[in-house]
Amino acid sequence: MSGLSGKTLFITGASRGIGLAIAVRAARDGANVVVAAKSGVPNPKLPGTIHTAAEAIEAAGGKALPIKLDIRDEKAVADAMARAADHFGGLDILVNNASAIWLAGIEKTPMKRFDLMQQVNARGTFVCAQAALPYLRKAANPHILSLAPPPTLDPKWWGPHTGYTLAKMGMSFVTLGLAAELGPQGIGVHALWPRTVIATAALAMLGDAVQPRHCRRPEIVADAAHALLCRPAEECNGRFSIDEEVLREAGVTDFSSYAVEPGQTLLPDLFLDE
Repeated sequence: MSGLSGKTLFITGASRGIGLAIAVRAARDGANVVVAAKSGVPNPKLPGTIHTAAEAIEAAGGKALPIKLDIRDEKAVADAMARAADHFGGLDILVNNASAIWLAGIEKTPMKRFDLMQQVNARGTFVCAQAALPYLRKAANPHILSLAPPPTLDPKWWGPHTGYTLAKMGMSFVTLGLAAELGPQGIGVHALWPRTVIATAALAMLGDAVQPRHCRRPEIVADAAHALLCRPAEECNGRFSIDEEVLREAGVTDFSSYAVEPGQTLLPDLFLDE
């Protein structure tokens, strides 16, 4: 594959963080990017909107279509997919990046938070894949990439925050199932997860225990996603990739440039053994 030039990516949660980094990396190839997120207007607590993301994408050399979208609304998702395909003439790649997080045990998890995580993470991944399917079937090398960890039933990842783990593993199991169903149809369904904690707005949910200097920047995930999405879909189907491993396969041996502060000890991300 020769990059993502001319490809159309529909990326959920692309107004900031990892989603935006994936979008900008694709834009450097000349890709079309649909920025699908809830951030239509500036939020003093969170940087970035769909409009500032669109500006960054176009500045990097791509074409952007910002769409204000709540992926819990299946009709809105279907309408957004149709609008995107009509605007760019098709849809090649879906990136399920949108995710909700609440790291607490049962007594400190309000049901509205529990419900939000299940609706956005697992259900949202399923809804977006379902709505994208008619367009992906017409694409030359279609991918569905979700930001989800390798599936695990290890109790150490469930006990501290069952609600979040259930939601995140839900994304992983949706990936597992859709890979089995859609892989034989030529659609590569796979997942990507960072080796270390990534410095994004979600760090606020981890409290003071995680400082940005012990993290990597979102660009490492974006470069790994780019490497995967440039491969033939059948090579990726059913795979649960780790960003560092993908880049090593691509010949990268020095990861220091991805660190927020090179030389600092890096913290492994959730759901991965050190």
